[in-house]
Amino acid sequence: MAEAGTGLLEQIKSCVVWSWTYLWTVWFFIVLFLVYILRVPLKINDNLSTVSMFLNTLTPKFYVALTGTSSLISGLILIFEWWYFRKYGTSFIEQVSVSHLRPLLGGVDNNSSNNSNSSHGDSDSSRQSVSECKVWRNPLNLFRGAEYNRYTWVTGREPLTYYDMNLSAQDHQTFFTCDSDHLRPADAIMQKAWRERNPQARISAAHEALEINECATAYILLAEEEATTIAEAEKLFQQALKAGDGCYRRSQQLQHHGSQYEAQHRRDTNVLVYIKRRLAMCARRLGRTREAVKMMRDLMKEFPLLSMFNIHENLLDALLELQAYADVQAVLAKYDDISLPKSATICYTAALLKARAVSDKFSPEAASRRGLSTAEMNAVEAIHRAVEFNPHVPKYLLEMKSLILPPEHILKRGDSEAIAYAFFHLSHWKRVEGALNLLHCTWEGTFRMIPYPLEKGHLFYPYPICTETADRELLPSFHEVSVYPKKELPFFILFTAGLCSFTAMLALLTHQFPELMGVFAKAFLSTLFAPLNFVMEKVESILPSSLWHQLTRI
Repeated sequence: MAEAGTGLLEQIKSCVVWSWTYLWTVWFFIVLFLVYILRVPLKINDNLSTVSMFLNTLTPKFYVALTGTSSLISGLILIFEWWYFRKYGTSFIEQVSVSHLRPLLGGVDNNSSNNSNSSHGDSDSSRQSVSECKVWRNPLNLFRGAEYNRYTWVTGREPLTYYDMNLSAQDHQTFFTCDSDHLRPADAIMQKAWRERNPQARISAAHEALEINECATAYILLAEEEATTIAEAEKLFQQALKAGDGCYRRSQQLQHHGSQYEAQHRRDTNVLVYIKRRLAMCARRLGRTREAVKMMRDLMKEFPLLSMFNIHENLLDALLELQAYADVQAVLAKYDDISLPKSATICYTAALLKARAVSDKFSPEAASRRGLSTAEMNAVEAIHRAVEFNPHVPKYLLEMKSLILPPEHILKRGDSEAIAYAFFHLSHWKRVEGALNLLHCTWEGTFRMIPYPLEKGHLFYPYPICTETADRELLPSFHEVSVYPKKELPFFILFTAGLCSFTAMLALLTHQFPELMGVFAKAFLSTLFAPLNFVMEKVESILPSSLWHQLTRI
């Protein structure tokens, strides 16, 4: 709470600084204008009388021009501020104030001591922020040829961004190539194929590699990009499995003969695991869910150390489809551990299981009268935990926001992860009676538990600030990226908007009622200069006239 109060005070200080800066700038230009008009050295009384004569001779057109010009200038500043805020997410004037004005006013000294005291904590949080903003391979990613390309043929839209496909190309080069590929002609061709940007060039290279030898990675590329149905992709993956299993067994026997053979065995292991995982996903797509579960379990037992593929998330989806909730709980007991990285699948599946125990009888009216039971409280806390980890998911589950095809890579706690989770798990939530109703009644309560402005999290680390930028590169342009926390309009945009509206209203009133507004303007200016007249009279009465004469001549 103290940190939140400090942040609020800093915001108020910045607003006050800029308000006074703006007002004093306006006064400065008014004084310069009067000095330019009254540049003849006269006595103070003569100056004041000249000012009064000048103000009395001003016509209403002058006031219309003055207020209209002020409104125009304020409007231009408002447009620039709004454009800068939409593009960079911050106010240009507030950014300048933090960078230039606050050091002049001594604002750095107050923060430097705090920074020195909390440097270790800041470094830890920054390292955590960097790790949480890492882009991960989507464990439930679709097939390019059989699913993504079909979407493009039907809608004419590209569901994948260049950044996302470039990350996939890097993954393929990491998992499916090694330094000794140039010694084998087929693997050398595929090493170049994974770097090709043109899909047709990649497919042609895969066919060329198959003409030389039974190449597992060539079958993988054709299954991913050339096959137009899941059944075709499954057949190609089965052929890839035969070739990949033979390569794996041969390299397994030679892996201890040198670093080159060890790297080749590591590559063959990655290829084999990828093929088996995709075969399990094909079985899941084609309705053979029990077969898919068996394949995933066998794969996790055979290669328990390859957690980078996140096969347990594929297993959770298949088990939920079978409604095997006891098996789902067993998987969560293993992977929902404080020492392991979390995901939306882990957190929201745990919330779904706890909601399932109470959702069929849950009523918000009854709960408000009698209070929440222990089981209902556990379910609500699990939902709050899941929403804090990824606040974008509920809008997709509650169908408040339209879904799109998930990308091939996701950002944990970001909108891309929320889309990937909801795309496959929305049906599981709908199958549990009352689960979406419980989510609808409780998910917004999470934000009352999280400190604002998010200096620290409640159950997790603070929400990373880099998610919006990464999600915009991962998700297609036709999708409206979900942003959390919602960015509030900077004070200076509101201040400039109010100033622009006020001066425009004055210009309109002056144009419509020139005489009445002229009277008001003269009364306002005379009231404004009354203290100055009083001070000048007192100064003239105290100081000798000869001194005033010398000052006016200067």
